[in-house]
Amino acid sequence: MTKRRSLWDVIPFSTVIGVAVLIAMAFVAELQPFIVYVALLVIAYTLFRSVVQASDAEDRIAALKAPEKLVKVQPQGPSFQEVLRALPEPVMVVAGYEPDDIAARWIVFANAAAQATFQIRGEGGSLVSAIRNPEVLECVDEALFGGLTGSVDFDTNGGARDRFWRAFAAPLPVDGAMKGEASFQRLAVVVIRDETDVRRMEKMRADFLANASHELRTPLASISGFIETLRGPARDDEMAREKFLPIMAAQAERMGRLINDLLSLSRIEMNEHVPPAGETDLVLAVSDVVDSLTVIAQQKKVRLKLESPRPGLYPITGERDQIVQVVQNLVDNALKYAPIGSEVSVKVRFDMRLQDAATPCEPQAARLVLLRPDRNMHDYYACITIRDQGPGIRREHLPRLAERFYRVEGQKSGDRLGTGLGLAIVKHIVNRHRGGLAVESIGANGFSDEDLAHLERTPPAPKGGAADSHIASLPAAPPATYTAFSVWLPQKGAYGVGQPVPRLVVEDERKGAAGEFKDAG
Repeated sequence: MTKRRSLWDVIPFSTVIGVAVLIAMAFVAELQPFIVYVALLVIAYTLFRSVVQASDAEDRIAALKAPEKLVKVQPQGPSFQEVLRALPEPVMVVAGYEPDDIAARWIVFANAAAQATFQIRGEGGSLVSAIRNPEVLECVDEALFGGLTGSVDFDTNGGARDRFWRAFAAPLPVDGAMKGEASFQRLAVVVIRDETDVRRMEKMRADFLANASHELRTPLASISGFIETLRGPARDDEMAREKFLPIMAAQAERMGRLINDLLSLSRIEMNEHVPPAGETDLVLAVSDVVDSLTVIAQQKKVRLKLESPRPGLYPITGERDQIVQVVQNLVDNALKYAPIGSEVSVKVRFDMRLQDAATPCEPQAARLVLLRPDRNMHDYYACITIRDQGPGIRREHLPRLAERFYRVEGQKSGDRLGTGLGLAIVKHIVNRHRGGLAVESIGANGFSDEDLAHLERTPPAPKGGAADSHIASLPAAPPATYTAFSVWLPQKGAYGVGQPVPRLVVEDERKGAAGEFKDAG
């Protein structure tokens, strides 16, 4: 009935009768001279009805957008609307007339939290333009036209920065005079609760239990086994005690690092959806990390090189402690796999475009963006690139580098066994700063371990001599390998900074000193 009544409102029934009379008059010769007058009368009547309908539609829209009546909580106190505006959770009052007209759901009241969260201008507007989730709209319709109270869960923003919400909708009573109309205005209150922290806490608790139980099982089993051995057969064996105690200490140290990394990762994930608000000097933070790792670089006989502009000139939006943690994890990881006598370079650049993140430094290198910044958010980024001359990473391992507890096959051992959480911590910190993370590497792609070992053992075949067909198809020597991680942090604007210059070089082979400073003016 509603759709049929709406159709006759668009095309009045009297206009249809007038058109039928005009058609009948066309077949009667005596009435044909009066066709023009009747046609003008039908057109004038149709225009009059159209103007009346447009006026009624405007009145309905004005009624939907009408400001709320101020009702006092108490005679001398604030109104209910003022109380709702002060609530920290989004609260809206939605009005509607027809259940079939989805667009006619108007927000007649929205407190400050709702306006800020869903970008509502003023206190009115269409509900569909503010919330486009079908389940939420259906829940509101059930409250408006079904008189049902309900709730529904939904999320916004998408990607790694999801925010989770729960929407409650309940019908509101209307005046008795309005109920007597054919299509009266219906009202519903919508309260939306942010459950992002609750969901994240639940996920973090589940992940912590699963990961901790899995990773702590091996060192605990080792320590328990050694304790049983020392308490039993090797109770009086001094050599066994001297052998087992360092292993037990190493396993205990690994468990301590694992627990610290898990707690750090949990704290970062808890606030990952809240971007940092302060400013920090990126160059100074990176320089402090390089200075703190100088001793480790000298012990490994690895050159640690920093290229950056002067500190104190180009601040970025970020939290200093977390940025230091990012750089320290990446540089420490580079030093762990850098061979003796090689170089680990740290380069800081500003005014970088987002499209530069997908461009590899070496044409033959494999490059993968592990975390991509949101597009159209920032025009310029500050980039930190940490590069080592280690064995590199095979192409098939790149997509899983930032996963928890993932370690590349063949690189699980080193000076000390890692926890597999360093890159995961880096990714979540960069994600909180709305930045990006990319890895670039040249590993032994195309070479198996047997091929590389055979190339090292086999001298080159004489020119024109017989050679193994498989070895002849391989290059004369494996390519130079390296791994580079790049972190992109957004800038507020362009600084006009050129290419960075070498400022600090830490060498251990010839100088043996703390380092040599080179300042470009």
